[in-house]
Amino acid sequence: MNCRHCGSPLHHSFLDLGFAPPSNAYLAAADLHAPEVWLPLKLYVCEHCWLVQTEDYARADELFRNDYAYFSSTSSTWLEHARRYVEAMRNRLALDAESFVVEIASNDGYLLKNFVAAGIPCLGVEPTDGTASAAEALGIPVLRAFFGDALAQRLAGEGRQADLLIGNNVYAHVPDINDFTAGLRTLLKPGGTITLEFPHLLRLIEQTQFDTVYHEHYSYLSLHTVRLIFAKAGLRVWDVETLPTHGGSLRVFGCHADDPRADTPAVSAILAEERDAGLRELATYQRFQSRVERIKHDLLAFLIEQKRAGRKVAAYGAAAKGNTLLNYAGVRPDLLPFVCDAAPSKQGKYLPGSHIPIRAPEVLRTERPDWLLVLPWNILDEVVRQNAIIREWGGRFVVPVPQLRVLEAPPA
Repeated sequence: MNCRHCGSPLHHSFLDLGFAPPSNAYLAAADLHAPEVWLPLKLYVCEHCWLVQTEDYARADELFRNDYAYFSSTSSTWLEHARRYVEAMRNRLALDAESFVVEIASNDGYLLKNFVAAGIPCLGVEPTDGTASAAEALGIPVLRAFFGDALAQRLAGEGRQADLLIGNNVYAHVPDINDFTAGLRTLLKPGGTITLEFPHLLRLIEQTQFDTVYHEHYSYLSLHTVRLIFAKAGLRVWDVETLPTHGGSLRVFGCHADDPRADTPAVSAILAEERDAGLRELATYQRFQSRVERIKHDLLAFLIEQKRAGRKVAAYGAAAKGNTLLNYAGVRPDLLPFVCDAAPSKQGKYLPGSHIPIRAPEVLRTERPDWLLVLPWNILDEVVRQNAIIREWGGRFVVPVPQLRVLEAPPA
């Protein structure tokens, strides 16, 4: 296999999680009796451009199907993040009724609805039908397609270049990152701005966030590597912000290479932080696997201990990161009888691989688990707040990543 960006042969493994099904391929009851596809889940690091990437097996159209069950609006934390972003961009870029905003992977309209409310013309590009329909119900125009340079050429030819081009948590999801980035250049109006948000590879390594690895994430990105990819496409990163989302993300601001805007000091500061953390040294990547194995062993030891003691453990959050963790650790319903999730689109289904049933959060009151295992640690505060009821019968919260820890009850 060669690097998806620079084409160099890949020789160095970063992480090997064995085999797993696609993390968002939730199962109906009838599916439990049919064969299930499991694919290798292994990451390599390129020692030339330092792009961390999955092994080539899964195709995007197999992963992001019409029944794709991730709806961004399920999380109140993410809705507020989107609202603040839109307010900040309107002010910073002076966006108005004469502007045009395009969001790639616009999902269910969680973000663009704020531009619609402000009277700013916009377009969503979204390949999955269910989420696109939800966005259209909010009055958002949606183009059902995967984004790349060919689609960008078509839109640009129709006079629909963007003043602001948005991609939140999509850049890591594209198999051909060079073609995608070329499309950004094509669709961006002269003087326009690109913003991309993606989990920061530095935080993944620092905090052992291996459960953010799944087939839908083809790339794991540092600012250094994103600058190289942008430069090849005729673009430039001129500013960057750090975000708390998804365990620590970057928001990069891009423009055409000849744009007069100067790079901000934040760009050089984060590049220096990455360099000091060893993101351009092979040894940094080669030490990661053993840390991941420790988390797996600690989780299994905890679940087995509770099972032997006759205590009931439930989980919260039927998200992709939980599926990665549970399948890597080999957890099944004997140790974890059910997982709760607030998304109606997931309730009544089963987690891929582990076949753990997904139930509505309301069942916590009747099941009264002793422990609630919080899988989406990135929205931990939200989960604890919404499920505080378990403390009425002495239930406690436990988080498995980046290390197994029990949350102390708040003072009375």
